[in-house]
Amino acid sequence: MSESKDRVGQISPLLKTSSGVVAERGEGAYIFGSDGSRYLDFTSGIGVTATGHCHPKVVEAAQRQVASLVHGQYAILRHRPLVELAEKLGERMPGEIDRFFFASAGTEACEAAMRLARQATGKPNMIVFQGGFHGRTMGSLSMTTSSVGLRAGVQPMMGGVVVAPFPNSCRYGWSDEETADFCLRELDHILATQSMPAESAAFFVEPVQGEAGYIPAGKRFLQGLRERADRHNMLLILDEVQSGYGRTGTFWAHEQDEMQPDILITAKGLASGFPLSAFGASEQLMSRGWPGSQGGTYGGNAVACAAALATLEVIDEEGLVENAAEQGALLRSRLEALQQEDESIGAVQGRGLMQGTELVDRSGQPDGDRAARVLQEMEKQGVLMIRCGPQGQIVRWLPPLIVTQAEIERAVDAFHQALRNTSL
Repeated sequence: MSESKDRVGQISPLLKTSSGVVAERGEGAYIFGSDGSRYLDFTSGIGVTATGHCHPKVVEAAQRQVASLVHGQYAILRHRPLVELAEKLGERMPGEIDRFFFASAGTEACEAAMRLARQATGKPNMIVFQGGFHGRTMGSLSMTTSSVGLRAGVQPMMGGVVVAPFPNSCRYGWSDEETADFCLRELDHILATQSMPAESAAFFVEPVQGEAGYIPAGKRFLQGLRERADRHNMLLILDEVQSGYGRTGTFWAHEQDEMQPDILITAKGLASGFPLSAFGASEQLMSRGWPGSQGGTYGGNAVACAAALATLEVIDEEGLVENAAEQGALLRSRLEALQQEDESIGAVQGRGLMQGTELVDRSGQPDGDRAARVLQEMEKQGVLMIRCGPQGQIVRWLPPLIVTQAEIERAVDAFHQALRNTSL
């Protein structure tokens, strides 16, 4: 028997919290603190609570499932929510994607997609793009370059990953077309100098980069990847963990780029807060994976799948994809208007309800300290936000898909006031 301790257990000090709120409950677009304070939540748990906190239909579905079957391990048996979710996802997928692997977190789905790509093609290398975020487990982390802090102290990374430029036109200072063409030329150079097509399994890319600052890859670039993947007998893998499920004003972000992937990865908004992720591929491609390469104890949990089915119903019944497009346009127009009058807003970028505002100092350099102060000021006004970007300089706008015009207006007004309160 272990000896009793005087001290009590606490959460790891490495788990940093962006706000001082201790949540008691959530409802719709709001979080209620243990002290009774109410906060407009424009973080959505980093894009997870797509239908808002505790949507009644999602709660009811989860409660009903808890009473009948909590866990049915999919290597042993099938359960109805898992089968039905695969069927429903198949209706939403591009091209011939109709087979799914389910896991608990986005990083697991990304690693599983990477394994399939290597096995199916017989090639070792993955080509990823600067600024991408694909997870924190070692395989996914090896493909992640959004911030050096994520990889610090755990090098060396997994081999077989080659990083190519991503078309961040704000960073390069060129037009979107010039930046896309430059990045595609550099990609061709990489294929000629670092990873020949015969050794390159796939391009692995976010159609809208998340942690790097909500940067769309753009039609020109993604169509260029599709053409090269076809020409070189490679796969095109789209990580829509954050950008999918209506977030950008279409169900999948890549729909706006008029191209189709071979593999599509989803998570976050998939189950309105329950841990669930998935990747999809065609039956022909999925069958080329090796036996034993897909599994996991908790993947495709019955309660999470039931919540995911209810999430799809809510998205359709309440027109949340359309609402994301409408409210996203309003949000963008308000932020661009603020940018015209405040030189500390260096850029506004993103799509739909996935927008980022970059804060810069007087010399035009990223100002992460200012962004942190802005978030503190907004919290005082009852609005919760989070940051991203390599220097934490980007205030990101990630409200639930149920957000209203009045809530958009309130959040932008709070941002405007916070900019004044932290003026340079």
